[in-house]
Amino acid sequence: MGEAKVHYNYLDKQFKIGGPLVKQILEDIEGLVKTGQFTLGPQVAEFEKEFAKICGVKYAIGINSGTDALILILRALGIGLGDEVITQPNSFIATANAIRFVGAKPVFVDVTDDYMINHLQIEKAVTSKTKAILPVHLTGNPAGIVCASEIAKRRNLFLIEDACQAIDSSVNGKMAGSWGIAGAFSLHPLKNLNVWGDGGMVTTDDGELAMKITLMRNHGLETRDDCVMVAGNCRLHTIQAVIGLRLITDVPRISSSRIMNATMYSKYLADVDGVKLPPRFANVRQVYHTFVIQVKKRDELQKFLERNGVEVKVHYPIPIHLQKPYLEMGYKKGDFPDCEKQSENIISLPIHQYLSASQIMKVINLIRKFYGAKTV
Repeated sequence: MGEAKVHYNYLDKQFKIGGPLVKQILEDIEGLVKTGQFTLGPQVAEFEKEFAKICGVKYAIGINSGTDALILILRALGIGLGDEVITQPNSFIATANAIRFVGAKPVFVDVTDDYMINHLQIEKAVTSKTKAILPVHLTGNPAGIVCASEIAKRRNLFLIEDACQAIDSSVNGKMAGSWGIAGAFSLHPLKNLNVWGDGGMVTTDDGELAMKITLMRNHGLETRDDCVMVAGNCRLHTIQAVIGLRLITDVPRISSSRIMNATMYSKYLADVDGVKLPPRFANVRQVYHTFVIQVKKRDELQKFLERNGVEVKVHYPIPIHLQKPYLEMGYKKGDFPDCEKQSENIISLPIHQYLSASQIMKVINLIRKFYGAKTV
């Protein structure tokens, strides 16, 4: 059955397996300490340039988190009190919280079998107050962006991408973060491209928007002494850019490893009664920040796997519209039945780039055993 323990969290592996890389990063940090350029040092601009290349955009702006990346995009576009933004309820809470933080109202629509925003419901949700559509590339899958983009153009709405889980993903060769007016990315430690703490990035091809967000992340300062707008402090720390510069070169390998792991799961779980795999599309490069399947007896399966040395997660057990702040807005159980049904059945399997083939097969065979299928 392979190795004894299969962990979901892989950060310890980044240190053990990536020993030489970690040594290089620590040397880079030591070099930064000697310069004292901790705030918007030259490494930030260098990291932004490399990030923009990966996303196929002109500009990338380093922010202190993916959440603040969303908030700054919304604020820079003038979205606020009285406005509505259409999004989906199966994301992490930060997506909707960012909308509410600027004073706007998140308007949810249901989701599809691949956990993307249901484009058939978007147009019905548009009102005179709608300013933007904010689809989420959940699990590292940007498949929902094509139809959302067409609707946004037709209805003259901003298209904002929550690409926090989707670095290096694409549809028809066009990268996540390059479809909308702007995209928001997270560099949280468990993301495919991570730093050693919180971090985020905004991507855009709009030079005016890029300049505005660049000012907004740093107190509205045009120079050290000249403030041109009221703004806060949302800078990406130079120390995180130093780390990001070392790790960004590994993104292609990380994506390939996760795609390969997902392919193994799909191949050997496809025939298991009780397991529903997410659909895959030939024109979509999905990078699998998470590998989410739907299963019967989810809670029992989770306990069985964990008893047998496999750590699994649920992303996310409570849809956003059923969280307390959104119940207070008037949302209720039954509003989005597809999302709610999925939340009862979804489970995230280990998918990270440090897993061995034997570990993947251990997970597969335990699942097959649980549902009474022959092991492979």
